[in-house]
Amino acid sequence: MTKIFAIFFFITCLLSGIYAQHIKLESPNKAISAIFEVDDNGQLNYSITIKGKSVVLKSPIGISVDNIDLGANVKISNPSAGIQKVNETYITTGVHSKAINRYNEIIIPVINTNSKTSWTLEVRVFDDAVAYRYHVDGTGIRKISGEASAWQLPVGCTVWLQDNTSREYESPFYVVNPDTIKSSLKFMTTATFKLPGKLGYVKITEANLINYSDMALETSGGGRYKSFFHNSRSGWQNTGNIESPWRVVIIADNLNALVNTDVLKNLCPLPSQKLQNASWIKPGRSTWHWMVTGTPKFEDQKKWINWTKQTEFEYYIIDEGWGKWSKKGKDHWAFMKEVVDYATTQNVKIWAWTNSNELFTHKQRVDYFSKAKSIGIVGLKIDFMKPADPIWVNWYDDCLRDADQNELMIDFHGCVKPTGRERTWPNELTREAVRGRESEKQYSLHDISLLFTRFVQGSADYTPVDFRTEKLCGSTWTHELAMSVAFTSPLLCFSGRPEDYINSDAAEFLKILPTTWDETIVLPGSEIGTLGAIARRKGNEWFIGVLNNLIPKDYTIDLKFIGPGIFTIEKFEDTPEKNDSWKHSIVQIIAKDKVKIKLLADGGFVARIKVK
Repeated sequence: MTKIFAIFFFITCLLSGIYAQHIKLESPNKAISAIFEVDDNGQLNYSITIKGKSVVLKSPIGISVDNIDLGANVKISNPSAGIQKVNETYITTGVHSKAINRYNEIIIPVINTNSKTSWTLEVRVFDDAVAYRYHVDGTGIRKISGEASAWQLPVGCTVWLQDNTSREYESPFYVVNPDTIKSSLKFMTTATFKLPGKLGYVKITEANLINYSDMALETSGGGRYKSFFHNSRSGWQNTGNIESPWRVVIIADNLNALVNTDVLKNLCPLPSQKLQNASWIKPGRSTWHWMVTGTPKFEDQKKWINWTKQTEFEYYIIDEGWGKWSKKGKDHWAFMKEVVDYATTQNVKIWAWTNSNELFTHKQRVDYFSKAKSIGIVGLKIDFMKPADPIWVNWYDDCLRDADQNELMIDFHGCVKPTGRERTWPNELTREAVRGRESEKQYSLHDISLLFTRFVQGSADYTPVDFRTEKLCGSTWTHELAMSVAFTSPLLCFSGRPEDYINSDAAEFLKILPTTWDETIVLPGSEIGTLGAIARRKGNEWFIGVLNNLIPKDYTIDLKFIGPGIFTIEKFEDTPEKNDSWKHSIVQIIAKDKVKIKLLADGGFVARIKVK
């Protein structure tokens, strides 16, 4: 009888959460499992499996508040609310038009037994990701000195990454075998890992970055990666409740699943009803003078507007230097109004560059934005942000909020990576946070890697497509043109001479090229750093962009993904004669046809397929 009572008491305690030290949550499709447990030393850990195979081995969790690691010396309880299930879709822009938000969620109560601090760990498991974040309620000012958050990956991974450099997200990508790294390596959370065997791909990153410092990663030996706050190394102050960004592990069987993930946006709040229905937010293509002329000259602007009209692009971006347009009795705003007024007669809309130091305070932003709006500017390209500590992280939201009040679209340059908050602020059309064409021609491994690293984070203003022979540096015209399809940016800014587009065989192609897509497919044969082959659909038309590395190769595209029918295909192919030319053709095909192409070193392929 005593034994039966003891068993009953143990079960009762377990169900009440007193002894709950092991909690498991599965994805809706049950393929992914996340386990949260406390080890014998009182450390809170977690692990992740996919189809029973380890993706993240036992790794610590914890946030340090007032110099106390709240993930150490803890006890956890069963979630009192049980499992919450969400299954919804919403309209989005980028690689596809409909996002899927499907996950299971629990909130785990945690207590740090040393400080008696109670906090909660919110966990969501998607069919392609695991995410968690810290909630520590409280009042007054407290110091966040970092996190114990870490990720132990299996031995045998390969990672494509960019160093934690002074330029942050504008350094090149390269490939590393992390098992061979002997010293500490710090890198940005735009990296993508290929797991050993056939486990697929993993991306360790963050979502919904607000009221916090930007997170990077640091190797700590044996395949472990630890959170590293490169812009706030000594910590930062927080007032009131603490809510961290989501710590996210994206898990993809293949590159198509990786490119099509919605998880970062899913983890961010909905926009206001006003922004959801904002008719003034309009994606489009833009010409840009900077890579051709540098500082803009006022007397050249009508010419650039005329060129933009001929390309049939929606926008023209006027970059740094227009602030120096002035003469006695007439300031740069008056000069800019003349340019905007002329552009309006040509059905061209103007974006203008500005320095973030002119927009740091709310008053500065209100004054500047209202003036820009009053003369007809539709968007601002904001540059030279400071490193993303909590003050500057929050500045992005403040800026977008104030821009919304003046119906201005925004393009951030010299900035922190996106973390999905473009869902909350759809008036952010794009941001840089990438090493792009502004840094001249990039090597092919970098270009191809971006498709499966940086662009998984969100849209990037790479400023592609320069047909000038002296700017190709071994690349081909088709590689340049393919980037306009393969790289996603609702504001698609072209860096070359408009005359080259107007006089090119690709002129008609560029006139109808979309900047947002209904569907995206990563084609077979793609591999990070080796080959990037992307098919994108808008309405009843498909566009294909292929980027090759430095090894020439034959490549075949099977068109069965389009479905049955007869199609017209426009093709741009590499030619062996020279890299500043291509073979351009328009032919009829049927669904069972296969397109066989020869890719040059640093070459590419582009196609437009119209369904009859």
